[in-house]
Amino acid sequence: MQAAIYGLAGFEMTADEVAFFRDAKPAGYILFRRNCETRDQMRRLTDSLRELEGDDNVAILIDQEGGRVARMRPPEWPAFPSGETFDRLYQLAPSSAIEAARVNARALGLMLDEVGVTVDCLPMLDVRQPGATDIVGDRAMGSNPMQVSALGRAVLDGLASAGVVGVIKHIPGHGRALVDSHHELPVVNEGEDDLAQDLEPFERLRDAVMGMTSHLLYTQWDPERPASQSPIIIHDIIRQRIGFDGFLMSDDIGMEALYGDHGQRAAACVAAGCDVALHCDGKMENMLLVANAVPALSDEGSARLARAMATRFAPADDINFAEAITKRDTLLALA
Repeated sequence: MQAAIYGLAGFEMTADEVAFFRDAKPAGYILFRRNCETRDQMRRLTDSLRELEGDDNVAILIDQEGGRVARMRPPEWPAFPSGETFDRLYQLAPSSAIEAARVNARALGLMLDEVGVTVDCLPMLDVRQPGATDIVGDRAMGSNPMQVSALGRAVLDGLASAGVVGVIKHIPGHGRALVDSHHELPVVNEGEDDLAQDLEPFERLRDAVMGMTSHLLYTQWDPERPASQSPIIIHDIIRQRIGFDGFLMSDDIGMEALYGDHGQRAAACVAAGCDVALHCDGKMENMLLVANAVPALSDEGSARLARAMATRFAPADDINFAEAITKRDTLLALA
């Protein structure tokens, strides 16, 4: 198995993709808007990935947060609220906000499970900071670390109740970025006291089974390399100080915060300690660069991935999709 997760180009696998994935044996796949047309189409696509792998429990990821980050969109699928919605309710009724976040995540999970998606890149545990770029903005669940932790735990529980694995992101915190890491490298110059606030939600949810790093440069810890490519940050901060022992992926290596070609970017992430490099653009020429640059998934990474995917078989809640949406909307009406 290769230390990479790949995107796909369209609504179904091409012959070239089938050949590439069969040879590369990636650790998983990630879907985007270009892969999501209808329920039946998505189910056929995810079934084809399972058939290719010969495994019913393949890691098939998506970024389905709600708000402006949603790959599955109306009219085929309902819109879901952004993280800020739960932040507003928390200011009035914390316990109601936590339950609203949980049932919302259950509904999300049921929607994903219906089409064969097994992993949602949620919850976002970035602590919102004033003056930062809007790349986080209303996606965040608040500016208080304890609040973000409580809502994040509810999201993980709600997804798990539907048989979907959650991913805590973006470790060690994206909330202080002053520029968009999709376009350039954000540099964070704050010291330990400020950064401790960013770490807190990840420390509280360190038992999550999957996590995603950020492409931010934190001068306090490593003035030369972004977190996703920093052995110092991955070992000393993420693995040791935070205590996260789950399956760790980079953020999308196609983001222009990183330098070099896609193969060089991916190799640097894995060499630094990420279990896998996340490659999202679905372009064969870039996937070939990655495949030629990254090693096989390590024994530790394989074990972490297996543990993460095994959690999909935890006991499920008995609230169906419609009931979860109704309960969520009733609670959100309090705000």
